[in-house]
Amino acid sequence: MPSTDSRTALTDDDRVFLARPLHGFLSVAGGPVPPQPRPVWFEATDDGTVQLFTGPESLHIRRRRADPRASLVVAAPVGERERWIAVDGSTTVETDGAHALAQRLAQRYWDLDDPARAADLAAILAEDQVRLVVHPERVRRLRF
Repeated sequence: MPSTDSRTALTDDDRVFLARPLHGFLSVAGGPVPPQPRPVWFEATDDGTVQLFTGPESLHIRRRRADPRASLVVAAPVGERERWIAVDGSTTVETDGAHALAQRLAQRYWDLDDPARAADLAAILAEDQVRLVVHPERVRRLRF
């Protein structure tokens, strides 16, 4: 039987799961109906927030101006026991630390010894970036 749970904060077990190189699917409240989630890299922080980097005029940022709420859903890959975590909450946009976050996440998701990936990261770092921070108000999870 699956176990489901809903809380207002990430647990230590959630943080271990979210530290893996999994894609999250971000939906912002100010977007179209029905929501149109986008795959993103993300990082769960020690202070309990979840953050990602994006351009300062990206669709995520433009839509959150109308409504700062967002939801990030992360699921285990095929071949593993079913598991997902959904983090819902308000967002803030932070102008500091986005390039450092991009560097950390690129190391998690890509082989930076590959010259093509190193060039991809250099291109990301050459652009302006901001951090979109999700402040959990509800964390839902399911695990088989």
